[in-house]
Amino acid sequence: MNGFDGSQPIYLQLAHRIQRQVISGELQPGEKLPSVRELALQVNLNPNTVSQSYKELQREGVVEMRRGQGTFITDDQERLEQLRHQLCSHEMELFFAKMKEMGFEPQEIMHTLSQFIKNQTEEGKNTR
Repeated sequence: MNGFDGSQPIYLQLAHRIQRQVISGELQPGEKLPSVRELALQVNLNPNTVSQSYKELQREGVVEMRRGQGTFITDDQERLEQLRHQLCSHEMELFFAKMKEMGFEPQEIMHTLSQFIKNQTEEGKNTR
């Protein structure tokens, strides 16, 4: 099982997975990504799908393809910060849409989220 679903094209799901790895620090700026064939074997996908993912990431400025060397995470800190904020906004949009779908009003969402963050922060202090 490679963790992909039918919600969107697999190449986009893989590109988003790599973006999240970059934002989380799992993949570092300037780091070389596996070759298309290597990654295709790792995630059990067709190499053409992985190639499409890399092209999408290049189009978005997340990776740079260096002829004869491979594909690398960009060193452009400004672009990575933009990506971080874009992903955050996207996740917030999804969250907000789900909450509204369940009948929550914006003020309820804000209050509940505020309480959640407060509780998470307190739990973090208690686990140290």
